[in-house]
Amino acid sequence: MKYKVTPEEKSTVKIVITFTPDEWAAANDKAYLANRKKFAVNGFRKGKVPKHVLELYYGKGLFYEDALNDLFAEHYPAILEKEKEAFTPVGDPALSVGELSDKKVELIAVTPVKPDVVIEKYTGIKIRKFEYTVTDADVEKDIDGTRERLAESREVSGRAAADGDTVNIDFAGKCEGEAFEGGSAQGFDLTLGSGQFIPGFEEQVVGMNVGETKDVSVTFPEDYQAEALKGKPAVFTVTLHKITEKVLPALDEEFAKKMGSDSVDAYKAKVRERLEKSAASRSRNETENAIITEIAKGAKADIPDAMVEKQEDYSMQRMEYSLMYQGIKPDDYLKYVGQTREEYKKNFEEEARRTVLHQLIVEKLIKELKIESSEEEIAQKVAEQAASVGKETEEYRKTMDPRQLEYIEGDIKVTKLFDYLEANNDMTSDAADAAQAAEQVPAKKPAAKKKAAPKAAKKPAEETEENK
Repeated sequence: MKYKVTPEEKSTVKIVITFTPDEWAAANDKAYLANRKKFAVNGFRKGKVPKHVLELYYGKGLFYEDALNDLFAEHYPAILEKEKEAFTPVGDPALSVGELSDKKVELIAVTPVKPDVVIEKYTGIKIRKFEYTVTDADVEKDIDGTRERLAESREVSGRAAADGDTVNIDFAGKCEGEAFEGGSAQGFDLTLGSGQFIPGFEEQVVGMNVGETKDVSVTFPEDYQAEALKGKPAVFTVTLHKITEKVLPALDEEFAKKMGSDSVDAYKAKVRERLEKSAASRSRNETENAIITEIAKGAKADIPDAMVEKQEDYSMQRMEYSLMYQGIKPDDYLKYVGQTREEYKKNFEEEARRTVLHQLIVEKLIKELKIESSEEEIAQKVAEQAASVGKETEEYRKTMDPRQLEYIEGDIKVTKLFDYLEANNDMTSDAADAAQAAEQVPAKKPAAKKKAAPKAAKKPAEETEENK
């Protein structure tokens, strides 16, 4: 066997593999022995028909396909191993037969490979640096959120419904005197002030008492999703059955100890430390993204479709996991949006192409700048991970998969790369940009959120920035 590799267009290589007559004959004999039991010929026991007899009955090329597949499976991986310094395959090859005779057999594999990326500039660029800080208000908000999650529900008696209460209600709506789809429900739990229903509805339920029935008059927004209801007035007859309020735990020493701290001050310090770590991580992630995005503006690469499709599959998988986490079956969601899986996957194409280009840039710069990770640095990261799960370093390392060590090594290199890029570019603080923008541009009023009408049944989740 001999082979020849030739670079082709669109980041592919053509590998022409040529086999000798003896190799081809041996492959056919092997295919015959593996498949002879499938054939029967009168006068012979099944599985005992000679090869030349089967070729007379079924044609000379009876075992060609299996023979070609065997030759490819045997030799193609070995060729890739020999050529690993020359190119990196990134997808399955397109196979064809160049020549097929008793004297010569040629197999042709056109393989997509990782492309080279041409980077115009990666230093001396003006790039925004993101910096997020933690305030006392952030700490208080986080603590209040924790108290909200740990709050107990208590049924209320002797007072009217107030903002923040959860009320259990029946409602029946009419528009122009006619009931409409989704406009009624029984035993519906609504948190007042949540903005779940259209404007004016929840505000009019505030002040109602248990057992009271009241007509609530509202007007559907002009941008309401149901065409027949846009901008029209409606009346909902509401009966209130129960009022429940949240009782938040007091922020005291008992609560602090429950959260793993000795005092309220210690608990607040612990919350601040966590938020500061999160803010630092967010600052670095967004700054790194800004750096690579600016560098990518002057970078070019002929990215093969196989790399883009692989990244699309990854993004699609993440989306499906997100839906399942929300309790939504991906097939049901695709049916709701009226697309097949392949059609929906194309929504990720632009993002996938951008992500692949960014990855190629990072790999190219690490190689060009000769960035390495030392054994000491890897050992330190392993020790940190071991400590985080309460294990001794040596014990933890024995349980690690080799891919975990590869990931750690790669992560160290990427961190070093972005440290270098941040030090060698003109990094402008986002705080300075925000202050300048605040002086020049009047503050805009936040856009109003779209409100839902009272409805008895929920539709599948619509695609939003939160559940993409």
